[in-house]
Amino acid sequence: MLRQYKLKDYDFKLILCVIALSVIGVLAIGSAKNELLSRQILGMGAGIFIMLLLSFIDYSFILYFYWFLYFANIILLLVVTLFGININGAQRWVNILGIQFQPSESAKILLILFFAQFIMKYREELNTVKFLVFSALLLSVPLLLVYTQPNLSTSIVIVVVFCSLLFVGGLSYKIVLGVLAVIVPIVTIIFVIVLQPDQQLIEPYQAKRILSWLQPDKYADTTAYQQLNSITAIGSGQLWGKGLNNNVIASVKNGNFISEPQNDFIYAIIGEELGFVGAVSCIILVLFIVLECINVARQAKDLAGSIIASGMASLIGFQSFVNMAVATGIAPTTGIPFPFVSYGLTSLMSLYAGIGIVLNIRLQSKKY
Repeated sequence: MLRQYKLKDYDFKLILCVIALSVIGVLAIGSAKNELLSRQILGMGAGIFIMLLLSFIDYSFILYFYWFLYFANIILLLVVTLFGININGAQRWVNILGIQFQPSESAKILLILFFAQFIMKYREELNTVKFLVFSALLLSVPLLLVYTQPNLSTSIVIVVVFCSLLFVGGLSYKIVLGVLAVIVPIVTIIFVIVLQPDQQLIEPYQAKRILSWLQPDKYADTTAYQQLNSITAIGSGQLWGKGLNNNVIASVKNGNFISEPQNDFIYAIIGEELGFVGAVSCIILVLFIVLECINVARQAKDLAGSIIASGMASLIGFQSFVNMAVATGIAPTTGIPFPFVSYGLTSLMSLYAGIGIVLNIRLQSKKY
């Protein structure tokens, strides 16, 4: 389980980038909602401890229990369904020993670990219908439990990450192109149906978010309100921003024009208070983290290691893009947190755990 590693093989670049991004998040959260600052700092400290601990545990040992990880994930999601805490119409949290926990966030990491081992074990059958159908069935159980919370945004993230895992595992380009040829028209048709006033495919509030994104002026006082204010906040920051914890009267944050700014719209706080420099710094750090995870994947000792590191790259990259896209009006409003930046201890510590495993993959990488 524990092995001897060389310090020179430790990926300090990845650690520094992750911690730097987390520090920006802590500063932004402290400015957005100061009473949450101490909890985020505590979560960051616990996350770093988990990351360092997992970085020295052989990931092959962890993957040996891949079926246990899968069923533990299902049980946690079932607990949410049966005994979860309902907040603002969504039942996504469960209270464990006085600690509020969101299993849908840890589910992303657990599914990456499970499918990494599953794909490696059956890689010879990866491009068969039997394997793909069985994999889809295995994914559908946790996916359905997450979707019915309801949590459409996390469901989309899980599907995107799953597709990236199959691709890295060796899915044939012919299958990829064939699926795209079918999926693209279907998604287009679904999108058109969703825009109809009497549609039944998604919840009314979800359809309204899409409509407000397409016609922001029409919904400026309702569902488009936060997104328009977010765009205004980012633009008003100009080059250097208005400064953290400022008392500027014209501040969008100080005027409380964005609700829950510490979560989905944390990038608006960064743009307004740290300006273009702060906003671009976040993009650069995310890019470095993603590229470093891909580099680790390229040098991994086995396919499972490559899949895990690539899965973390796709998870962090996709979530970051969507969060920033929402804050800047490029995508419809959705509840996807900014990795390592948005407030949320479950998300933060789960991501640190994933990075810890990536660090261990790097320690065992092939030597050229």
